[in-house]
Amino acid sequence: MKITSRLQNDIVIFDIDGEIKRSPDITDITLHQLVKEQLDAGRRKILMNFARVEFIDSYGVGEILASHISVSNIGGRLKLVRLSKKLFLIFQVTGLIRVLHIADDEDTALKGFN
Repeated sequence: MKITSRLQNDIVIFDIDGEIKRSPDITDITLHQLVKEQLDAGRRKILMNFARVEFIDSYGVGEILASHISVSNIGGRLKLVRLSKKLFLIFQVTGLIRVLHIADDEDTALKGFN
């Protein structure tokens, strides 16, 4: 998995590429750690772009849920955007679509922060 970040106004956007799963290399930084770094820097609006995510396992779902909890606990907001039908189904089956904010496109998600 490769994650790049960009800043649009006061919103941090993570562009995720590849598979969100447990890495055999314990030194790899996790998605939740990246979110926590942004929170520590004072940023409270996080958008995760899943346009190039091919796969997510239970570990990856846990990373997203942990990120959501960390952001919510300090009054921030986390949104997910551009989930494939397969990934959306995973969040639907787990019931997380009732908890997570999911948008179809980036513009809609960005407008929803204001």
